Amino acid sequence: MIGRTQLSKVEEELEKHSENLADEREIRRVVDEIDNRCDLKDWAGCRSCFADEVEIDFTSLAGGEPSRVNADDLIAGWRTNLFEAKKSFHTRTNHSIKIDDDRAEVFSKGYAFNLIKEGEGAGFWEVWGHYTHRLEKTPSGWKCTGMKLDVIHQRGDEWVRTYS
Repeated sequence: MIGRTQLSKVEEELEKHSENLADEREIRRVVDEIDNRCDLKDWAGCRSCFADEVEIDFTSLAGGEPSRVNADDLIAGWRTNLFEAKKSFHTRTNHSIKIDDDRAEVFSKGYAFNLIKEGEGAGFWEVWGHYTHRLEKTPSGWKCTGMKLDVIHQRGDEWVRTYS
């Protein structure tokens, strides 16, 4: 027979587990929606996934140094590079989510494809890599505060990746 104290502890643990599962679902949704919104060219929707400033590290892809950028500037750059005629497909899988209070880190495997069908810059480019996203829980939900890509392999025409 379980006593009131034991039942109360079980209920607390169940509530905590339920909250953790809800956070994991929302964190995964935010990370996946960054890709979905990019492919749909829904720049306002993509921007809603980010905090106002974001730590970006795409050095394994493009060189340079990691940087802290304004999210509006990040989205404006993506909007320019992923213009309407450039088709893109982004996907990720194998999410591993670690939550520490109001902060989270997500490791995932990702793939991206860019295609320009005709005209100047026609061709394709694709990349496989490991992503690490950092998120913070805000009053308006979980927001991405950092992204890092570690490239595993890329192929195709580099021109397509950089053409805008």
